[in-house]
Amino acid sequence: MLQIFLYNLDIAIEAIKRNKLRSMLTSLGIIFGVASVIAMLAIGSGAQQEILANMQLLGTNNVIIQPVVEQREGEVEEEEFDAFTSRRYSPGLTLEDLHSIRDLIPNVNAATPEIIYDTQFIRAGQMRSGKLVGVNSDYFSINNFQMASGSNFTDQHFQDAVPVAIIGYGVRTRFFPGEDPLGQRIKAGNVWFTIVGVLQERQLTSSQIENLGLRDFNMDIFVPAESILLRYRNRAAITSRDVQQAQAQQNNNSSESSRERNIHQLDRAIIQVSDNRYSITIAEVISRMLERRHNGVIDFEIIVPELLLQQEQRTRRIFNIVLASIASISLIVGGIGIMNIMLASVIERYKEIGVRRAVGAKRHDIQLQFLTEALAISVTGGFIGIVLGIGFSYLIEVTTGIVSIVTISSIVISFGVATIIGIIFGFFPAKRAAEQEPVTALRHE
Repeated sequence: MLQIFLYNLDIAIEAIKRNKLRSMLTSLGIIFGVASVIAMLAIGSGAQQEILANMQLLGTNNVIIQPVVEQREGEVEEEEFDAFTSRRYSPGLTLEDLHSIRDLIPNVNAATPEIIYDTQFIRAGQMRSGKLVGVNSDYFSINNFQMASGSNFTDQHFQDAVPVAIIGYGVRTRFFPGEDPLGQRIKAGNVWFTIVGVLQERQLTSSQIENLGLRDFNMDIFVPAESILLRYRNRAAITSRDVQQAQAQQNNNSSESSRERNIHQLDRAIIQVSDNRYSITIAEVISRMLERRHNGVIDFEIIVPELLLQQEQRTRRIFNIVLASIASISLIVGGIGIMNIMLASVIERYKEIGVRRAVGAKRHDIQLQFLTEALAISVTGGFIGIVLGIGFSYLIEVTTGIVSIVTISSIVISFGVATIIGIIFGFFPAKRAAEQEPVTALRHE
């Protein structure tokens, strides 16, 4: 059987060589079809990797709670003033809320606050603005941070609100070039912090920062949340200054607009659940718990990053399927071209068919001959298309910045489809050739 196939393959190659230009034009549909499919699947694989990277940054098992600071502007009528001031009181998003979530809700592995304070970092005559972030020891594992040196915060640091800090990689290179920052001090605002740890560099692209709402963690300084509440400002605590400002606003009858101040102790809270299957359920439980704790006031919003990224993933997958389908049309067009050329080739080679039948060739031998020729054209076009597809993918990535990843599966799929199309569209011309009677074929002019 192998010898018969090789014999027919040799005849097919000779036929292709005799009509090089026609064979090349015939295979163009296959070439561009395979190249298009590989390029589209490469773009899809790149998008998939980007989404997975984003999910890793945000955490596949995380639930994010963000406070909502209500703002009211404009003049307040006298009859509306009592309704405004008699609204139900909410303490805002606090550390106590976070502790309740962690202690009372099952399948919660960890929970961390984020209290962000914009200030100035100062050391050895150098100054740079940056963010001082109040967190707990769970923050770094939840956000997949790795320690380059030093250690995490201890329970004693939180209990005593010790002024210690873990710095980002950018802070180390900016303020401690060529020296070990562990045990040294850096000033943030009016407070000196002793450095106990340094984070590894976190690589973020501009699109991740913009689309995911992330910031450059490398230039942040992380301190215990209790330290930032004690040594800076605790928004949940009412001071004499706040009372004076409230009285001044109440006594002021001018048309100046007033805004409700931010009473939330936390800027954000991140909850890590044990399994992403529980994310939506736990988010609903957290919403009901916080609503009760805040006296029915919905002054918070809950975000499940995985749902947002899954929606983006579904959208991109549909988009990639549509693009791949459009690219596959070229393969079908190429198959139709093969069938047309092979039909014309059958008519041109009637005498050849008649001679082969006259010297003993059977119908299946003639059918196999023309089927092998169609297959050789499609396979050759498939190989050329693979090379072009890889080249197109690289060109798209270089010129547009879109990540494209050529996978073995995309090559196998596109090449396999090209081969199948060659067999399908080559079958009818081969069958027609095999049906010719020897006498009729020999008499054909």
